[in-house]
Amino acid sequence: MQLEEREQLTLDPDFWNDSERAQSTLKEIKTHKHWLSHFKDIKTVIDDLGVLLEFYDAGEIPEEELDHAYTNAVGIVDDVEFRSTLNQPEDELSCILEINAGAGGTESCDWSDMILRMYIMWGEKNGYKVSELNRVNGDVAGIKSAEIEISGDYAYGMLKGENGVHRLVRVSPFNSQGKRMTSFCSVFVHPEIDDTIEVDINTDDLEWDTFRSSGAGGQHVNKTESAVRVRHLPSGIVVECQQERSQHQNRETALKMLKSRLYEREIQRRNAERDKVESDKMKNEWGSQIRSYVLDDRRVKDHRTQFTVHNPDIVLNGDLNGFLKAYLMWSKSGYISQN
Repeated sequence: MQLEEREQLTLDPDFWNDSERAQSTLKEIKTHKHWLSHFKDIKTVIDDLGVLLEFYDAGEIPEEELDHAYTNAVGIVDDVEFRSTLNQPEDELSCILEINAGAGGTESCDWSDMILRMYIMWGEKNGYKVSELNRVNGDVAGIKSAEIEISGDYAYGMLKGENGVHRLVRVSPFNSQGKRMTSFCSVFVHPEIDDTIEVDINTDDLEWDTFRSSGAGGQHVNKTESAVRVRHLPSGIVVECQQERSQHQNRETALKMLKSRLYEREIQRRNAERDKVESDKMKNEWGSQIRSYVLDDRRVKDHRTQFTVHNPDIVLNGDLNGFLKAYLMWSKSGYISQN
């Protein structure tokens, strides 16, 4: 059994002599245990259902109790089937989620802030650690852009389908005439590399800038150029970080963010012959949205899977799992659109 073989390796006195290999082995053990626990859950619920069926046939329990157990068993099997879609190496990773306001001024900035709150609440409700890495506030309200780190197992796998444009339709609180308005923001999800993944960057390929933080932090950030911006010259990728008060810490975090984006680019290159992560990223314009949030009509609809919820409030409060599951099952069926 693969799990037993890997666990035997950890008993070797020289196991930690090669730390990278040791970490990779421990990661494999963790993954095997994760799926083994799901298999045990299925076996237990099916065994229990078999016993209840015998009780029902003997007239010892009502049909309602058997139906309830059957529904519960189907739910557990469906959940494991859904999680089996997270079968790529990068799916197990944490992620960095980037939000950018589209055209539309204050209204789009406010919408971007609502989307940011939605993902923060989703992360917290599902046991992930959420940290803000960067924020550029809007001129009047909301945000022009933001990046957050969502740390925990399978964060990237769960959220990778959120790449794309999110469209809001509502009566705008910023319009004095009370008109119905449409706003857009784009969401990009990048896998966050861990210690088992190496991304080599030539320091000569980096161009650094420092600037004063625009986020919270009081007088300190207003006096010190602690925020950093790094450009990777070969790829043109630019990232900013103003999370910490220390410029040194911000440089470390920015470098980690850059490595995550370069790793994502490598994933796309590897998957060039099949559906790529980037294939669902669309331009920030009419007709390109992956999901619409129509507040006065009380609906949120994903345009790829057709999954719809008729309570926008719970969605904007972080109840996204229905959309995430629908996308992963849909993409597993091979219906990802090609650009």
